[in-house]
Amino acid sequence: MLVAFLFPGQGSQVVGMGRAFAESSAAAKAVYAEANDALGFDLARLSFEGPEAELQRTANTQPAVLTASVAIAAACAERGLIPDMLAGHSLGEYSALVAGGALRFPDAVRLVRKRGEFMQEAVPAGAGAMAAIMGLDLAAAEAVCAEAARGEVVEVANANSPAQVVIAGHRGAVERAVLLAAARGGKKSVLLPVSAPFHCTLMRPAADRLARALDDIAVGDPAVPVVRNVDASVTRAAADVKPRLVEQVARPVRWTACVERLRREGVEAFVEVGPGRVLTGLVKRIVDDVKAFSIEDPAGLEKTLAALGRS
Repeated sequence: MLVAFLFPGQGSQVVGMGRAFAESSAAAKAVYAEANDALGFDLARLSFEGPEAELQRTANTQPAVLTASVAIAAACAERGLIPDMLAGHSLGEYSALVAGGALRFPDAVRLVRKRGEFMQEAVPAGAGAMAAIMGLDLAAAEAVCAEAARGEVVEVANANSPAQVVIAGHRGAVERAVLLAAARGGKKSVLLPVSAPFHCTLMRPAADRLARALDDIAVGDPAVPVVRNVDASVTRAAADVKPRLVEQVARPVRWTACVERLRREGVEAFVEVGPGRVLTGLVKRIVDDVKAFSIEDPAGLEKTLAALGRS
């Protein structure tokens, strides 16, 4: 049975994430020590104890979620649970690239801290927005965005499942799209409590800054293939790593297509590795006849190992 690890993105953070693994796994504890050294401050304490408001700052959230995910993956490896393929949602793609050996963890944790800063600073506070649209497929959501734009930006940011799409852009355009979606039969459309309009063309300044930051980062061929967000193709060579990470900032996360690609590659068990269980729920809405598990604490690891016959 082929196993894929899925890594969550921003929005999955919660005070206390990763702590149980850091206290029970030598490998996970070492990841947190490495993060503290790389960043020059106590990320472990912030992750485990808060304050929540500080953890929610994008420049802190991104390295904190990455570190929790990589630490949990390290604890899985200690127990012999090794993935055959990898994918991550937005920020989670960096976790996947670290787990696959394409990025060194210290480089990645510093890089995503900068990425968070770049994305936060790309659009003035309050000028942008994101919204979740339920009950419309991707084509219908794209049509709503095109009609609502009126010279502003509003675009699909995340194609999360066949009936869940997230849009992003200028606040007024996003608000118009939310109203239009309801009129077109959307079951529920809500503005999201985010600090910037991620994964749309308003993020191009952030993408340009990330490209320059990546110049100094060494990458390698992933030892485990990574299905990437921008086109659901498989990254198997170092040459694909940097360009796709730059593109990812200002282009939609095609999560539905990523999960479908993993299934076509033969994956039968999907394991969400990191805080939260959002991706596990999405997998169940995208593909049938697969096993889906989440590992955010040691109990989840034990349950997954038992279900896969590896305990």
